Amino acid sequence: MTTFETDYLVVGAGAMGMAFVDTLLTETADTDTTVTLIDDGHQPGGHWNRSYPFVRLHQPSAYYGVNSRPLGDDLVDTTGWNAGFLELATGNEVCSYYEQVLHHHLLPTDRLTYLPMARYLGHNRFRTLDGTEHSVVARRRVVDATYLRTEVPAMRPPPFAVGSGVHVVAPNDLPRHAPGHERFTIVGAGKTGIDVCLWLLRLGVAPERLRWIVPRDAWLMNRAGVQPGPGFRTSLVTATQAVFEANSLDDLLLRLEAKDNLLRVDPSVVPTMYHCAIVSLRELEHLRRIRDVVRMGRVLMVEADRMTLQDGDIATTADTLYVDCTAAGLSRPPAVPVFDGERITLQSLRGCQQVFSSALIARVETGYPDDDARNALCAPVPHPDVPLDWLRITLSDNLAQARWLQDPGLTAWLESARLNAVRGVFPELASEDTREATVTALTAAMAATNDRLSALMSTD
Repeated sequence: MTTFETDYLVVGAGAMGMAFVDTLLTETADTDTTVTLIDDGHQPGGHWNRSYPFVRLHQPSAYYGVNSRPLGDDLVDTTGWNAGFLELATGNEVCSYYEQVLHHHLLPTDRLTYLPMARYLGHNRFRTLDGTEHSVVARRRVVDATYLRTEVPAMRPPPFAVGSGVHVVAPNDLPRHAPGHERFTIVGAGKTGIDVCLWLLRLGVAPERLRWIVPRDAWLMNRAGVQPGPGFRTSLVTATQAVFEANSLDDLLLRLEAKDNLLRVDPSVVPTMYHCAIVSLRELEHLRRIRDVVRMGRVLMVEADRMTLQDGDIATTADTLYVDCTAAGLSRPPAVPVFDGERITLQSLRGCQQVFSSALIARVETGYPDDDARNALCAPVPHPDVPLDWLRITLSDNLAQARWLQDPGLTAWLESARLNAVRGVFPELASEDTREATVTALTAAMAATNDRLSALMSTD
């Protein structure tokens, strides 16, 4: 066993780990800080290295990646179903981006040691591919960047029984296996299932050849409302209006739908899921072309002539290709303190904004004197699952924003942070002359909104 020293041992070189390391190395005043980054994959990028070939970001590239290096060219797409919105990086572009960040930006600092194909064993020990065990003395912290590990279908077998002669593939294998099949059954209603449906439709597959298994319908976010700058401001204003007008959670969701803040595939079905998935109105229009939508719970077994679901059986045909899109995606472990003695656990500090949160955690780590002060600024926001979580996340986001606004230095950092999706929403804060009055007014407005959110949560 070998032993070596470092200031920070970061476990996980996925999107969250990379965002943390980037901010720690490029923005800290202590230019002697050293980091050892280990990962069980062969290159940085985490689950992106296992994703299907036609995957794209659902959120704009403009606020994804790491703080110090843009992803993409900040262009607005002029063609395709994302026309009119900021570009969405492909999976290949994301993987290439992280390689460039590592090799052209972080490693040249001479303060990063990167060890791929290294499995963490706990207690500051890991094993490299050659079988050697290593022990690390972390002078400051061990950083867990795997707590919110993302799972994609290619990482595990289908969670249902598969009969003899039945063809079931993960989305990764769909392009290779799609030719020669008359029908396609997409199993799963999350982001991956939506992506597979849209990919097949985009390639001209008639919607009559598709069957979509939807265990739970979802409320979806409108891509028009998550564009940086004015787009976010408009979305926030209309959502706040809906909060004050609504008299129950169900009423609120309908009002958000009426304002195009939230969307659903079938207006006649009440969604029971909310996972922050994002679509454009044009994509929604194409999804609605699929008429064979099965809402009979989860798939239990697929055989040559039938499919067994929680609520019954349906007939199938032998020429069907099944695409398993049922992976959990975003994990939902319980919130734990971000800063806890010798350990940092990376978590979302704003709803569904993991990379921004990781960069912010690194900024807080280097800029505040003790863990009590750090944790006061870094309250975790667990990922959503059900519609009520829209209220919970909005309330948590408002509370966090109010805390951050009280700190002029942190507010300045937020306004300069590329990963901050709401950067530019509060331009008045740039002026010292108006800052105090603006913060007072914003804090009061958010407090009133939070009272309404709390009241609506009690009606559910």
